[in-house]
Amino acid sequence: MSAQTWRVGSQCLLLLALVGSIRSEGVQSCEEVRKLFQGRLVGPVKGLPDSPRAGPDLQVCTAKKPSCCTRKMEERYQVVARQDMQQVLQTSSSTLKFLISRNAAAFQETLETLIRQAENYTSILFCNTYRNMALEAAASTQELFTDVGLYLFGADVNPEEFVNRFFDSLFPLVYNHLINPGVTDSSLEYSECIRTARRDISPFGNIPKRVLGQMGRSLLPSRTFLQALNLGIEVINTTDHLHFSKECGRALLRMQYCPHCQGLALTKPCMGYCLNVMRGCLAHVAELNPHWHVYIRSLEELSDAMHGTYDIEHVLLNFHLLVNDAVMQAHRDGQKLSEQVNKICGRPVRTPTQSPRCSFDGSKEKHGMKISIRNGEETLANRRKEFINSLRLYRTFYGGLADQLCANELDAADGLPCWNGEDIVKSYTQRVVGNGIKAQSGNPEVKVKGTNPVINQIIDKLRHVIQLLQGRSPKPTKWELHMGSGGGTVEQVSGDCDDEDGCGGSGSGEVKRTLKITDCESIVLENKQSMQA
Repeated sequence: MSAQTWRVGSQCLLLLALVGSIRSEGVQSCEEVRKLFQGRLVGPVKGLPDSPRAGPDLQVCTAKKPSCCTRKMEERYQVVARQDMQQVLQTSSSTLKFLISRNAAAFQETLETLIRQAENYTSILFCNTYRNMALEAAASTQELFTDVGLYLFGADVNPEEFVNRFFDSLFPLVYNHLINPGVTDSSLEYSECIRTARRDISPFGNIPKRVLGQMGRSLLPSRTFLQALNLGIEVINTTDHLHFSKECGRALLRMQYCPHCQGLALTKPCMGYCLNVMRGCLAHVAELNPHWHVYIRSLEELSDAMHGTYDIEHVLLNFHLLVNDAVMQAHRDGQKLSEQVNKICGRPVRTPTQSPRCSFDGSKEKHGMKISIRNGEETLANRRKEFINSLRLYRTFYGGLADQLCANELDAADGLPCWNGEDIVKSYTQRVVGNGIKAQSGNPEVKVKGTNPVINQIIDKLRHVIQLLQGRSPKPTKWELHMGSGGGTVEQVSGDCDDEDGCGGSGSGEVKRTLKITDCESIVLENKQSMQA
């Protein structure tokens, strides 16, 4: 036998002897209990016993031996036991909560930057290529991207309406400055007639429809993804601040602080005993587990599907190219369009005026942005993938929460004497139940009754967002697009990426751009193409 083995063995024998002495004779002084009580509960409390008293009027920490606790101490211990439970819950979920909240904030910031950059690209297009109409186009461009942001972040706006409104506003500018050019001005009534005629004569061909399809396919999944992340944070906040039942409160008191009443302030509960108490207290929380698992899987499926024309980064950063194609097509068909407009609106009465100059502030393009070499690991899609890979580790978080708390925070080390709710023992001998409400019928430590309305409500919310996530994951062949935030038209388009969707580039040549994300805060954009007037 080695010296180290002998020392460990002698220490265990000494501890067992001490335990036996405590069990047979009880504690002689309550000094240590008083110190721990005052320290844990902040400040002195009158009436703390100096030595164990026989027959105190205790409700939970009852024992045949004299006790160092009073009824008031027991009541205070019960409050603290509940507070301790909430603290360990919040500690156990803190990493998960930070993971979701940090990424939700980073994704929202990234989307905001994407929207600003897409608006800048469109403004630059007008300033550099269609300078005469740039100032007049600025308001409708700003309105479009404001609506894009509102929709992405949950507002009740309709993508079909704001896309059509943009092209409606664009047509009078194209008509007056390119199709029927001159240093002229038409009346507001005539411009309104041209604007209204846009949907009948289709001056931009199928490009508005393509934009609408791309916007719908990319905005809706991103909107749903953000909504789902915010719900994930809500679920964690709810379980972090649960109100525990009276039965659970008594069981927590018995497990954590009743040993103090017998002078066993440093004793920890047996593993089996701890599992029964925690699985009973968290039985309703464990019911979240299958829904939480599907929630994470649905987030993963949606994230995997957001590529090509379903990728908001691709769609927004190439939007201005489709706008350019639309203007060029109308210009090419100018004679035919002019005849159609004359039939519908008549010939305009014109008065000479000076064409407004471009007022776009080029410095806005440089604000917070710089040229960057494209890196496949820095895209928004890869950032989502990295997040999902981390989140996947928490798929069974709620199913194993009770076990995690006992293993990490509460129970005694293997092989050491432990508290079984009544005394110090070598091991816990009662039956250990499983997780979830149904498994608690035989729990010897906690009686679990009925359902928890707060947990039921959060389960309903999870079910709802799971339906949204699964409904927004494009299938290999079809994508069903509900255009309104609260309803609207339904359009079915091919899920495959083709030239009409803009994946293969447009007539102006697709611009390759990437958002570079550094430490969730620094966002850098690449622009390889300089557009000339």
